[in-house]
Amino acid sequence: MQLKTTGLVPLQVEVANQYPELQFESSELEHFFEIVFSVHRHDLSGELSIVFMDGSSHCDLHGKYLNDYRPTDVITFPSDPENGLAGEICISIDQAKEEAQTRNLSLAHEIGLYLIHGWLHLVGFDDLEKVDREVMRLEEQRVIDRVKKLSAWPDFRLAPNPTQG
Repeated sequence: MQLKTTGLVPLQVEVANQYPELQFESSELEHFFEIVFSVHRHDLSGELSIVFMDGSSHCDLHGKYLNDYRPTDVITFPSDPENGLAGEICISIDQAKEEAQTRNLSLAHEIGLYLIHGWLHLVGFDDLEKVDREVMRLEEQRVIDRVKKLSAWPDFRLAPNPTQG
């Protein structure tokens, strides 16, 4: 799906759903990203890759590139303008399921939060230090509020696993 950013350069969002049970409407995800992109000015261009994956594959990716095999929710890889990449956001759906249940939130909300969090990393926010984490949480909430106000939250849902009996 091709999405225009608030700047002059278009972003091409490519979604790889490697989690067979995860379902969503592409049009809803497109609308969501239009809103998310509009909140912060940026100069990113090219392809933004979104990957939905299982927890095991996500841990392997975390270990391979960040030398940490512990479970995590979202991994963001920075832009590479020379190769036309705006960045990549990899989401662990298994982690989202667990966190949503623990925090008594919907799966859709948890996945949307991870997408917002990943996007904020790509546009320059960080959460390593306490002060930066607080700023990032405020920005996450600002984007969440905007998405909710415009009824743009994608309806991520899980279908029964077709390989299970």
